Amino acid sequence: MRRLLTLMLFLATLSACPLLHSQATTPTPTPPTTPPADPLAPLDFLTGTWNAHTTSGSAAADVAGTYTFRRDLNGHALDRSSSADSCQGPSTFDCSHHDRLTIFSDPNAFAVHHASLLALYLDSEGHTIYYTVSTPDPNTAIFLSQGPPTAPHFRLIYHLDGSGPSAIMTGKFQMAAPNSTDFHSYLEWSGTRH
Repeated sequence: MRRLLTLMLFLATLSACPLLHSQATTPTPTPPTTPPADPLAPLDFLTGTWNAHTTSGSAAADVAGTYTFRRDLNGHALDRSSSADSCQGPSTFDCSHHDRLTIFSDPNAFAVHHASLLALYLDSEGHTIYYTVSTPDPNTAIFLSQGPPTAPHFRLIYHLDGSGPSAIMTGKFQMAAPNSTDFHSYLEWSGTRH
């Protein structure tokens, strides 16, 4: 009886030993990995060429033109380009303004910005804005500028109303004073697909 008890204790000790236990078991096969989902897919509602006409904003400018969102770099970036067909505004408004907006995914950015979609804005007036991008619903994209609290903050919002050829894309470019989250529209526009 004593030998049986000793043998049982010995076997229990062997089964509890991680090194011996890991050698005794067969490894679990790892499931096949699937490619990650397209991170820019939530922004596909923006793609295409859109007519735009300013509707309001503190810039007090009357601008009409088009802008285009299109995929670039084998689909890894979404670029916006624009052109103004007509422009009237106060002397402080630059009617010859040109800009470029490039949206891209950076999985490492989540640790810093809590967002994996980022955008870089550059314009002919020398402005540079880094944005984080969120999509609170399937028809809205919000671009929020990144920078110190002591600098002005910017927010760019696109929203699609409706579907098909009669869908209307609205846009707002808003600003907030340093150390404030009270955004005011500098320029607002809307239009249908071109």
